[in-house]
Amino acid sequence: MPAPAVVAVGSAVLDQIYSLSNLPEPDGGAFVRGHTTAVGGVAANVASGLARFGTETGVITRCGTDSASEIKADLSARGIDCTRIQTGPEESSYTLVLRGPDGERMIVAGGDSVPHLRLAEADLEYLSDAEIIFTSAYAPDEVVSKLVTARERGAILTLVFDLAGPLPELEGRGTAPSTIDRILSVGDLFVVGAVAARSYFGGEIEDAVAALADRSVSRAAVTQGSDGATLIEEDTVTPVPAFDVSIEDTTGAGDAFSAGLIQRWLHEEEPAREAGRFAAAAAALNCTTAHARAQLPSDSDVREFLANH
Repeated sequence: MPAPAVVAVGSAVLDQIYSLSNLPEPDGGAFVRGHTTAVGGVAANVASGLARFGTETGVITRCGTDSASEIKADLSARGIDCTRIQTGPEESSYTLVLRGPDGERMIVAGGDSVPHLRLAEADLEYLSDAEIIFTSAYAPDEVVSKLVTARERGAILTLVFDLAGPLPELEGRGTAPSTIDRILSVGDLFVVGAVAARSYFGGEIEDAVAALADRSVSRAAVTQGSDGATLIEEDTVTPVPAFDVSIEDTTGAGDAFSAGLIQRWLHEEEPAREAGRFAAAAAALNCTTAHARAQLPSDSDVREFLANH
């Protein structure tokens, strides 16, 4: 079976979502006002966003037997190719999503299935048929290193990397700094949020943008939530304002933004400014409903939103 146009490699997990009276301070507390479980994870969210836009999408991840059937059923129902999902005996990876009344959240990860993910030769053959490969820093270093090597050799066409977390959070389970250094020279789109940017580049957001522009990266995006984003293409910097919407939940907004960028900037080859506006609109719409993928916007949803803003 040929691979779809885009394949997301990394985390597909169960999100345990708690709506709290408040986000607690250190040594503080909170009261649970609601609880639900949903499939999440950066790779799953990005793949789901792209599938909602109408792009053929697949996912490579690893689940424990305790959640494999639920995760596969959810992703398959969204039209995502799940033939390369691995199942192991270890505890499934999961996240605890703590959501405050204003839509802001804290996320705590656990479980062993995603750190045990590895790429076999059959996986690499599957990836070589895809147009675009997406992965994030939450994928194990062994996996991301193989993807970088494959991109260096031309065995995969386009590599997108999301530095999804700060370096201390990744130590021992995610992508190593040395591998991130390699991605900057070979990757086709490098996405980083404010917290991870400060951790990896040091200094303020402006320093990260300057560092990426100085390196003349192929494409990069530095996201800052409600403060918008900055796109970098070689040495050209394009600011992208965020849209002002009524926020229900910010969980998954960054993944919706990444899916929008992949769809328009890479897959459809639109200019940075137009692609950035599409991605920002997708992220904004994602924030208007609870949970990361409760009501992912379609291509027509985003177009309609942009026509009115």
